[in-house]
Amino acid sequence: MDLVENAKSVLCSSLAVKAGETVLIVTDDSRPEIGRALYEGAQSLGAEAMLMQMAPRSVSGEEPPAPVAAAMAVSQVIICPTEKSLTHTNARINAVKNGARLATMPGITQEMFQEGAITADYDQVEKLTGTLTEMLTKASTARICKDGHTLTLDLQSRKGIPSPGVYREKGQSGNLPSGEAYIAPMENGVNGSMIIDGSMVGVGKLEKPITVHIKDGVLQSVDGDDGKLAILLQKPENGTVGELGIGTNEKAILRGIILEDEKVYGTVHIAFGTNTSFGGVNKADCHMDGIILKPDLYLDDVQVIRQGEFVL
Repeated sequence: MDLVENAKSVLCSSLAVKAGETVLIVTDDSRPEIGRALYEGAQSLGAEAMLMQMAPRSVSGEEPPAPVAAAMAVSQVIICPTEKSLTHTNARINAVKNGARLATMPGITQEMFQEGAITADYDQVEKLTGTLTEMLTKASTARICKDGHTLTLDLQSRKGIPSPGVYREKGQSGNLPSGEAYIAPMENGVNGSMIIDGSMVGVGKLEKPITVHIKDGVLQSVDGDDGKLAILLQKPENGTVGELGIGTNEKAILRGIILEDEKVYGTVHIAFGTNTSFGGVNKADCHMDGIILKPDLYLDDVQVIRQGEFVL
């Protein structure tokens, strides 16, 4: 299947694009081929397609230029194949508030656009994601355990968020490809240490584990990152734990690209930085996820994952 045909499939199955709808493609200088394929795919479906290309953002969570944000605010369907993530931006929040159906594709490659997580049975992904989202909402605490390290997270008063890869109704948004349930823990309620051994934004696929030490929600120190995560220690907001997520896509492959890595079935991830787009109050200069392979995960002391296998 060529890129345009695959783009048509994605636009139909995940976003239910209809003839006459305004469809905005936001891409950057690193992804012109995918952006163009989505633009042509939307055109072939009879949509009023628009393509905006910008310079890549310097970090995930950085706002797009004002004209891009303005166009997002008035479009019915938005899809964003970019180098850095627009998921945790005010531009995305405002577009969704205005009723847009929106999919972000940070780090997407042509290979990922045609195989792996994007080929999943999204009805199954949606079902498991929904179950875990409800469990996160009901839980007061979470606990991740791995290799002698334990991290506890306060989830009280926060709601779980589904990212099933299906955004067919007004105001629905998330990553594509996708498959995760996630939540913003209380910003001062995360304590302990944890091994990150899958991949890490800013580093890529990990050849050796990174160990993070967290107190009262804020990163205190990092071992094994070779200085690549210095931005997280520049100010407390950057090092605040902003997210707990659970991967639910059986087709997802660990590639060193966080868009797909954080969706890998049975993994858990934590992210540092901005979480204002999904129920938190922390606005930072970044949003950086780290993937934990084969963890044990407990919600309110009930085990949900045992060494990477769901025990629901």
